[in-house]
Amino acid sequence: MEKKRGQVWIETVIYTLIAFVMIGLVLSYAKPKIEELQDKIIIEQSIGIIKDISSVILSISQGGAGNTRLIELEIKKGALKIDGVGDKIIFEIEGKYTYSQPGENISIGDMIARTEKRGKFNLVTLTQDYGKKYNITYQDEDKLKLISKSSTSYKLLISNKGKIGNNTVIDFEVS
Repeated sequence: MEKKRGQVWIETVIYTLIAFVMIGLVLSYAKPKIEELQDKIIIEQSIGIIKDISSVILSISQGGAGNTRLIELEIKKGALKIDGVGDKIIFEIEGKYTYSQPGENISIGDMIARTEKRGKFNLVTLTQDYGKKYNITYQDEDKLKLISKSSTSYKLLISNKGKIGNNTVIDFEVS
């Protein structure tokens, strides 16, 4: 009788270990796929954010100097760059998802998407160039502003500051 009770405990431990190994195998496959899907969703949302910013810029540029709009944006992963020197809005995210063929530019409307391989990760860069129509500034200066991930949302104030030459000056402020 003692041997049977000992055998039951040994079988229970063995079955439990087998279950843990199987769960570990499933997680080792599923977790990278889940992370890849999360990165894909963030990239798609970021494309939407850049398109929203572009539509606000178009709207306030048509309204004339002094026109201002406020956008709330959440950045859960990656970084948004307001490049006043190059008159661009750039979003960068490093993750496991390959958005496009590495090393090649693809067009999404006026936006350019580029994926660069970095070890086991990919750097996906979304770039919207405004240089032909607008002079992008940050707090009235041609400088680079980096907006990184945050648990709270940012308030992005976009203003039309009037024209200089042929280009409309679009100013950004972040709070």
